[in-house]
Formats: sequence, C-alpha cells, structure tokens
Amino acid sequence: MQLVSDQIAGQMQNSSWIRKMFETGMELKKEFGADRVFDFSLGNPDLPPPPSVAKALHACADGLDQPLALGYMPNGGYPEVRAGLAAHLAVEQQAPLTGDHVIVTCGAAGGINVFFRAVLQPGDEVVCPAPYFVEYGFYAGNYGGVLRPVKSRPLTFELDLEAIDAAITPKTRAVIVNSPNNPTGCVYSKEELQALVAILEKHTRANGRPVFLVSDEPYRFLTYDDTVVEPILPLYEYSIVIGSFSKNLALAGERVGYIAANPGMGNVAQLVGGMIMTNRVLGFVSAPALGQKLMLAALGSEVDISIYRARRDAMAKVLADVGIEFSMPRGAFYFFPKAPGGMDDKVFVDRLMENRVLAVPGAGFGYEGYFRLTFCLDQAIIERSAEGFQATMAKL
Repeated sequence: MQLVSDQIAGQMQNSSWIRKMFETGMELKKEFGADRVFDFSLGNPDLPPPPSVAKALHACADGLDQPLALGYMPNGGYPEVRAGLAAHLAVEQQAPLTGDHVIVTCGAAGGINVFFRAVLQPGDEVVCPAPYFVEYGFYAGNYGGVLRPVKSRPLTFELDLEAIDAAITPKTRAVIVNSPNNPTGCVYSKEELQALVAILEKHTRANGRPVFLVSDEPYRFLTYDDTVVEPILPLYEYSIVIGSFSKNLALAGERVGYIAANPGMGNVAQLVGGMIMTNRVLGFVSAPALGQKLMLAALGSEVDISIYRARRDAMAKVLADVGIEFSMPRGAFYFFPKAPGGMDDKVFVDRLMENRVLAVPGAGFGYEGYFRLTFCLDQAIIERSAEGFQATMAKL
C-alpha cells in the first residue's frame, strides 16, 4: 500500500544520481576502506571554517545568558543581520542594497523555494541552461511550475542564447543561472549575460509581466585564473541574487543563505514582502539564529581557496594523463569531462565504479555524454585515484 503521493513516489524513484552515488560510496568504503575508494560524487565542502567563525561561535556562547539570545526573530532575519549582509552585498553586486532588499533564508535551496513560491502560478515555466543542478526541477514543481532546461554549448558550456530565446514563452516566469556553475565550473561572461538580459527584456515587454533573472551564486567566491563573476543586479531590473555561506564559510550544515532583490525593481517592496511571507508559510519561519550570527560576524572571511586551486590542478593532471577530454573549470569545485569515445555516460561511470572511482553521470544534470567529478576532497586522494582512471581507460 502506497503511503506517499504519486508525485513524491515518482520523485523517489528518479531521485538524484548524486545521492545514489554517495550511498554507493559509503558501501564501498565499508568493504574496501575509505582510503581505497575515490569518491568524487558529492560536493560536500570539507575545509574547516575560517578562524572568524570559531571566534564568533565563542562570542555567541558567552552571550547565551542574555534573554532571547537564540530566540525568534522577524521572518526575514535579524534586522542587524539583514543590514550587515546588505552592506556586504552592495559592494559585491555594485548595487545600492539596504536591509529592506535582503532576506535571510535556510540556505540557497530555501531561498530558491521561497522565491518560486512567491512568484510562480501553476503552469508557469522556469528556463535554465543545462547541465543544471537537478533540484531546480523539484523546486519549481513544488509550486506548480515546470522546469524547461536548454542545453548549453558542448564542452565549453557557454549559453546557447538562441535556444534560450526560443524556449521562452508567455508562460515563462523566470530564467535561473548558476555561475560559477555546478556541475561544469564555467563562469558566464559579461557579454553572455548582457545578451541574455536583452532577450529577457524583449520577452518581458511582449508578455506584459516580468521574466525574472535569478542568479544562484553559492560559488561566487571560488574562482581561478583571475576569473571575474559579473554582478547581475546592475544588468537587469527584474534580477534576483540567491546565495549561501555553505561553501565560502564552510557552514553547509548551518543552513544560512539569502535573497537579494534588485533595489531598482518597480514595486520591489511587494516582492520582498511576499518572500518574507513565503519564508514563513513554507515552514522555514527564519534561518537558524546561530547561523545568522556566525555569518554576520564572519562576513568578508572565506576558506583558503588556494587549497581548492591545487586540487583542481591535480585533478586536471589525472584526467589529462589518461586522455579524458575536459574544459578547465574557472570556478566552483567540479569537473564535467566528456565520456571517452562517445560512450554512454552511465556506462562509463559504472566502469569507473569497478575501479572504486565514483562519479556522477551527466544524465543526472540533464546533459548526457559527460560526467561530474567533485574535487572537494584531499589532494592525496585525487592523486591516488589516477590508478583507477588508468585501469578503467585501459579496458575500453
């Protein structure tokens, strides 16, 4: 007898490839030992938080004797946190943000859900470049929306602007981009984004309602080779930035993120008020009190990204040495290489697993023929994985 809805039953059956591979990795580690399994499946940031977080945590502990030290707060977050975060984002986004334009959310995932709940009507569509973070489809579907992925250019993963233009219809409510990108590590150029904005402006005029541009930015801090992540807010009136501190402050388990609405947007107060409302009615109520306090105290700090850079270079060497084709990631902590010889990505991932190398097939991100590797794990493990890659390639 089925106890869950048909929708959830279907989602469980087709659940994330990332989680499936992660769970497989746990079983293999039990069998062979953690040091003999090369698990590149889950983007779980492993670096310790910067010292400012520990300092802030001690300060919070010292203040727990005060009334309501970790009590309820307004649904948009502590006012002082919103104000401090807005000042930080105003510099980052080159926009005159104040606390009235920013709300604190339960991570970036919570922020995306809050935004979608506030703006989507049943049947509305959300367009996104593929490959994409698979949860986007679930998040849109939670509120009657439909995700419409549009494949990006092969190997470089630049935006296919003509295809995006063709995919936008009167039902389109938002386009969501993720730069630096999970799973490809690509960073969209200013020219790409300006061209995308021109498309959205055209459709906004034609449709008679805004097509929002949502920039999902949890990896904004993590770029390489002097790559610049362009701020979205100055480019387009109906723009929204969503981010988190899971990666840059290594606070993934604290679930603290944010939404910043373009202060130049017409009737922006209504949108922010609507998102504060949905933050409450979705059951988040507010982001965790402790996470908010830690984030505010640590703003401007970040983990040591030179460690990620060294890991990226080590992973690139492993792949290049065995002849796997890839585009060098300019941000985030992922590679999205091409499955060799035009091979089915799921078949190739199975072959890697036979040599205890765990990857995620590109099909899990809406882009077949490729596979994802995360490099947020110790460099020594990355280097030792070369043997598994070599053994796999030797049998093809």
